[in-house]
Amino acid sequence: MLAPTRVRGRSPGAGRGPMPSMGRGRLSAGPVPGPLAELFDVGGRSVVVTGAASGLGLAIAEVMAECGAVVTLADVDAAGMERAVERLHARGLRVRSRVVDVADPEGVRALIRGTVAELGRLDVVFVNAGISAGRGPRVPEGRIERVDLETWHRVVAVNLTGVFVTMQAAAEAMRGRGGGRIIVTASVAGLRGDPPVGYAYVATKAAVINLVRQAALDLARDGILVNAIAPGPFLTNIAGGRVRDPEVAREFAREVPLGRIADPAEIRGPALFLASPASSFVTGTVLAVDGGESAGPPV
Repeated sequence: MLAPTRVRGRSPGAGRGPMPSMGRGRLSAGPVPGPLAELFDVGGRSVVVTGAASGLGLAIAEVMAECGAVVTLADVDAAGMERAVERLHARGLRVRSRVVDVADPEGVRALIRGTVAELGRLDVVFVNAGISAGRGPRVPEGRIERVDLETWHRVVAVNLTGVFVTMQAAAEAMRGRGGGRIIVTASVAGLRGDPPVGYAYVATKAAVINLVRQAALDLARDGILVNAIAPGPFLTNIAGGRVRDPEVAREFAREVPLGRIADPAEIRGPALFLASPASSFVTGTVLAVDGGESAGPPV
């Protein structure tokens, strides 16, 4: 386990063939037979997941560890992360942890540099940490003239600046080492207007999507693939777990063509795809995991 500092943001086997855009280092794993296993093999990879104490971050960390990666969980919620690590260790999974606030650039840089120093490499970073901006304009307190600037700046610091600093540190660690993967958690709220959620959340998630595209162009020459996952409504602890309220859950589910809210486990497949050799020619894209919400309103 890495020594603690203080990622703000609460969530709501190596193949035999070459692995494009992945660095080489001290970590290793035995061969895994079969073409399907090779396609989705992340065994022995060094993976960092921010916002990993619960929700989507924990689900991502769990599937990476289950598939043989050495995973470093990072979150600002020390108690939540301790519970998450205990749960994963009880299953015999290889995970480490660090308490970090992504709004603290030095803490983020220390997380990335410490991981490389201890493991000798950094292959994949899931830039997942994020916070809510409160209610959107469907309620009086969420209308534009009522948006509190203190809340706005706090959300920007975590959801945009924190994402940028994490991407920056990851790129520095991966460049010149054979490449890597940077995978950012955006949101369906960044693809269009989303009245149930707050202004700062919509704005930061839209900005993050173009940040991913810009970084993908910049880092392609270094073999670093940069992509985003844009989740729709998931049952997580973000916004204090507001979506667990049945009335709120129904409000969000009405926007989804599949007619329901997703379970965090449903992020595992898309995350594994973007971290594995299966996505070796994918960069600069936004993968919507939203039950069809970004396609349009339910029929």
